[in-house]
Amino acid sequence: MVSSILVTGGTGFIGSHTCAALLNAGYDVIVLDNLSNSDSSVIQRLGQICGREPSFIKGDIRDTSLLNTLFQEHSVSAVIHFAGLKAVSESVDKPLMYYQNNVGGTLTLLTAMQLANVKTIIFSSSATVYGDPVSVPITENFPRSCTNPYGASKMMIEDILADLYTTKSNWRIGRLRYFNPVGAHASGLIGENPIGIPNNLMPFITQTAAGLRQEVSIFGNDYDTPDGTGIRDYIHVEDLANGHLAALDYLNQNRELLTVNLGTGQGASVLEMINTFEHSTGCQVPYRVVGRRQGDIAECWADTKLANHLLGWQANRGLEDMCRDAWRWQLRCLRD
Repeated sequence: MVSSILVTGGTGFIGSHTCAALLNAGYDVIVLDNLSNSDSSVIQRLGQICGREPSFIKGDIRDTSLLNTLFQEHSVSAVIHFAGLKAVSESVDKPLMYYQNNVGGTLTLLTAMQLANVKTIIFSSSATVYGDPVSVPITENFPRSCTNPYGASKMMIEDILADLYTTKSNWRIGRLRYFNPVGAHASGLIGENPIGIPNNLMPFITQTAAGLRQEVSIFGNDYDTPDGTGIRDYIHVEDLANGHLAALDYLNQNRELLTVNLGTGQGASVLEMINTFEHSTGCQVPYRVVGRRQGDIAECWADTKLANHLLGWQANRGLEDMCRDAWRWQLRCLRD
């Protein structure tokens, strides 16, 4: 039986691009997703991109019976774990749902992995675990803190993984702290297509440019930044997907608890991203400044030296690439 990589949340934005990277690198892939914020058509689109489709199982990571059956019926060598809720504002309103899904689901997954003797996992963590950093750029040894339940759930899972590694040192664990993934696959076949109101900046920009939304809301322009709007480290989702391949290769050769930032190492403001989109695509993006969101911080970008050194990885695509690829995907969505 050929060994496969199990990708939880694999029809989602980051998960689908990582599946494409894995398939193109020669891996067999099994996707587990409950389709709560994605669509199964992604599987067929991955087939168009890669020439073959991943296996797909519709299900939830909190379903113990399903996970046990999955590991019994498939030879899985590693898990890349994306499945989780990820909206900061929603987590503030519904903290129990976030802890149940993100933390509870991960515990169920890890228990099933341990039972099946699958000891390699790459976890989709977040720069949110750094809270409101005292300075930038942010290195991996910065103190962690939380400004919202979403961040708290990520931090709890990181701690669970660290405890697991301490007591079971035969595990190979990667904790990848993402900054702000944007863009879409260069083919235009997969991208960020949230169900309902988007929680991230780029879909708001593209949907507004397409006339699907009246304007982009900028949450605060009174931060201590050059133009008053929040600064983030936006990373192209294909660069981020390649970071997972680099982490998987590293863990195949090293038994350790790997913790690295995945970002570009540069910050861009909300207004800068809107202006770059307009310049790159020729589309106008109306916007309106509204009040700050609870849990948001002024600025956040990565120090990526550790990922560069350990994984031999770095982000190569710039803001214009991110904007053009996201717009190409949005136009595809309009045609479909």
